[in-house]
Amino acid sequence: MSFIIGCRLPVLRKNQVNEDEWPLAEILSVKDILGKKLYYVHYIDFNKRLDEWVTPDRLDIKKLQFPKKEAKTPMKDGLPGSRPSSPERDVTASATSRGKTLPTPVQMIPAHSFLPINLHRHSHVLMFHIILADSTLLSQDSQDSSDGIPSAPRMTGSLVSDRSHDDIVTRMKNIDCIELGRHRLKPWYFSPYPQELTSLLILYLCEFCLKYLKSLKCLQRHLTKCNLRHPPGNEIYRKGTISFFEIDGRKNKAYSQNLCLLAKCFLDHKTLYYDTDPFLFYVMTEYDSKGFHIVGYFSKEKESTEDYNVACILTLPPYQRRGYGKLLIEFSYELSKVEGKTGTPEKPLSDLGLLSYRSYWSQTILEILMDLKSENGERPQITINEISEITSVKKEDVISTLQYLNLINYYKGQYILTLSEDIVEGHERAMQKRHLRIDPKCLHFTPKDWSKRGKW
Repeated sequence: MSFIIGCRLPVLRKNQVNEDEWPLAEILSVKDILGKKLYYVHYIDFNKRLDEWVTPDRLDIKKLQFPKKEAKTPMKDGLPGSRPSSPERDVTASATSRGKTLPTPVQMIPAHSFLPINLHRHSHVLMFHIILADSTLLSQDSQDSSDGIPSAPRMTGSLVSDRSHDDIVTRMKNIDCIELGRHRLKPWYFSPYPQELTSLLILYLCEFCLKYLKSLKCLQRHLTKCNLRHPPGNEIYRKGTISFFEIDGRKNKAYSQNLCLLAKCFLDHKTLYYDTDPFLFYVMTEYDSKGFHIVGYFSKEKESTEDYNVACILTLPPYQRRGYGKLLIEFSYELSKVEGKTGTPEKPLSDLGLLSYRSYWSQTILEILMDLKSENGERPQITINEISEITSVKKEDVISTLQYLNLINYYKGQYILTLSEDIVEGHERAMQKRHLRIDPKCLHFTPKDWSKRGKW
């Protein structure tokens, strides 16, 4: 049977528990290798990182659906029928919606309301009550986005949010495997490496300068000439084996562009540009006897009118789920504290980025609230602005996090933050597992005034 691009049909795949399932998938491309056809499919209810080439025996042709000429497929994130879920099905929707089921009065929270905190037991539940005392009204746009985070306009730069360039080519992974030092990485998404490299079984990268090479022999020859054993730029933080390097996108253009190409393999919500001049890159490394090995990075604009302290952020797959993502986020806010600013990441966040930021904001804000002490038997009070100033987390993100955690209640004419025993115990368990933290004493960073373009 002949298939055309855009056909949909059930396709056999293994789920996380290694069981067979037949999710609906869309055919994006067909190729012929030695007389055998392969089909590149996108699973409709799954993240694009799971897209793959499949053999004909995995297709259920009895349920084939041809594309309708006039019908328009609902768009989510710029892809027909796709959604930014975690590696399996989207399991964050319920948590997101839960963060928005708030009492009606909360929609009118004064932004300067004080929080008195009382410690008492009620119905066997330990409760902290904190008076929220801000006077500024809660902005509506902190509640009108699907994830509870205010949407932000698109901006130009090295890696920016923009799905208007989506086409069949960029919807397909084009690199099979990347060898980076001792790791082999399977890219999740398309990255615009030179086309002649996309047919290679393995793309080799120098783990120190990130130069891409077409063969192991080329890499070995390159390593005899490459003097780098750490990212270029200034080392501005070191504690134990963890270091951070600050790289200027103008002074180290080749490295910055190669970093963006690598990052694009794992960031779906970004479109790559080659103008890295307006950006600074902060690369986190882990040190051993062979050098400083890249773990992850984030980039930020030298000047941001939107108070973005992160443009793109990525922990490489071999280092994920080990606390490095939160460490990158914490470091970005430590820089903001030194700069005397509040910051926020550029939106939209990826699915994994949103989970990491939600977790970081929640833990950081709960730390502040639980450290509050009552005075003269009165409930302690704090404002959203004070939380923002202490943490350098932008006020809108503080508000959305309090709402997401369902902490805000309206009681006797006051807005009260209520910390239940479950929330307190859950927070304490999470903090016990968080072994990696930034030590501000180890940070050697002097902010620059980038307002004059000549300093770039």
